[in-house]
Amino acid sequence: MTRRLVECVPNFSEGKNMAIIKQITDAIESVEGVKLLDVDPGKDTNRTVVTFVGEPEPVAEAAFRAIKKASEVIDMSKHKGEHPRFGATDVCPIIPISGVTMDECVEVARKIGERVGNELSIPVYLYEYAATEPKRKNLASVRAGEYEGIPEKIAKPEWKPDFGPAKFNAKSGNVAISARDFLVAYNVNLNTTSERRANSIAFDVREAGRIKREGNPITGPVVKDEKGNAVRIPGTLKAVKAIGWYIEEYGVAQISMNLTNVTITPVHIAFDEVVKSANSRGIRVTGSELVGLIPLKSLLDAGKYFLEKQQRSTGVAESELVKIAVKSLGLDDLKPFDPKKRVIEYLLNDPADSRLVSMDLKAFADETASESAAPGGGSIAAYAGALGISLATMVANLSSHKRGWDDRWQEFSTWAERGQAIKDQLIKLVDEDTRAFNAIMAAFALPKGNDTEKAARKLAVQAATKYAIEVPFKVMELSIESMTTIKAMAEIGNPNSVTDAGVGALCARTAVLGAFLNVKVNAGGLDDKTFANNMVQRGETLVAEANKLEQEIWAVVNGKI
Repeated sequence: MTRRLVECVPNFSEGKNMAIIKQITDAIESVEGVKLLDVDPGKDTNRTVVTFVGEPEPVAEAAFRAIKKASEVIDMSKHKGEHPRFGATDVCPIIPISGVTMDECVEVARKIGERVGNELSIPVYLYEYAATEPKRKNLASVRAGEYEGIPEKIAKPEWKPDFGPAKFNAKSGNVAISARDFLVAYNVNLNTTSERRANSIAFDVREAGRIKREGNPITGPVVKDEKGNAVRIPGTLKAVKAIGWYIEEYGVAQISMNLTNVTITPVHIAFDEVVKSANSRGIRVTGSELVGLIPLKSLLDAGKYFLEKQQRSTGVAESELVKIAVKSLGLDDLKPFDPKKRVIEYLLNDPADSRLVSMDLKAFADETASESAAPGGGSIAAYAGALGISLATMVANLSSHKRGWDDRWQEFSTWAERGQAIKDQLIKLVDEDTRAFNAIMAAFALPKGNDTEKAARKLAVQAATKYAIEVPFKVMELSIESMTTIKAMAEIGNPNSVTDAGVGALCARTAVLGAFLNVKVNAGGLDDKTFANNMVQRGETLVAEANKLEQEIWAVVNGKI
């Protein structure tokens, strides 16, 4: 079952005093079931972005406690910072991660808002998907005038808070709470100290663009439409908000962007568009900076994008794609960038899910050779399959870079990508097979005293046994699929590596036959004989296909050597 997870990314108006920030994060971590992922303070912005995840209920509680603590330890009447702000907790968005809809996030946001308004007497405005009216959807509209403009704005009937008193709270200001899509906060660094020039670049790229003027684009009169509204020249990037600013901490100007939909405008496209605009103005981009966290897909897509620009194979390991992305985007320009601490999926990973594959080769062999029953043949079969497709992927990558085959790089890149995808799935099944075995052992260890306990134990044993059939069967299917790539590399790949394809075929066939042994032995203990017999029959078909493909591949290999 998919775990119900939401992310909360509150921004607090304190980026210098780590003791204050620690009090706020301690309040978050005081809630059981919440995991604090990232704390990213900025001195010049005097603002800290905090990221935590969990199921909706504990996240809502942690968000409330954080807002409460911020209202106690931050005095907005004394706050100064480069970033737009109007509250001690400036924004508090709720973001769906898995198993939760946007509508459910809206409900969470509104419950937090109602509690903050009622219990803390802080004016609350709902924005994005949680907004109660169209003009409040955009955060910039809600926050317009910032903290200093609150007394005048909050007195207007049209800007009555959604929750809390319509009264200026001098110490805490306002808070904006939302449900929104995943947002990437991303800054691009420039080799200039000019905030005005940085803003010009920001206007070039952001979706809202700039106001159109007659004659002089800076001082000329504003062009208006028939309704008297200012006409805007749209920027080049959709779903992007941007401003330019000077960061004294780094001694450079930046383009500060919010990428509100990385499917529409990915990070690498935003980066390259800023590069293009900067170059046209005689300014150089020196790198970029991520604020908070980023989805793994954004870095993988960026890595592939920059490799494609070089006409190089994109079918490389995940770690290599991430490395290419970090270097190409210059994410380590201002300070070290550690993907393990900045990629949301890596932070959510449970080390127990990859205990075996995280070992070095000797440790894995030693663990297998120990007196423990797991890892056993199923995990080894999965690993053999991973090694087989890895060899074919290596041949594809070598072929894509072979001298004289430059016009075929994309052809082999496609094969390499297929190979990497199969390899990654088989690698995960190394640990999954051991977990399936351990689940059977745990089920057998359940109490069986009374009839209720016996029935529960039997159900658990049967469910675990069924899964212990499905896992090795998946190994069989993936290994068969891998043999298509292995055969292709034997036939059309770099002839100097044809024997590597041959060894890959041997590994893949071993994986199929080895995994089938686990399918058969576990099928014998399953009460559902229809399911068990069907899996065995399908397995026999895959074994026959693996034997046939191995012979065909070996004929190709021996024919070339």
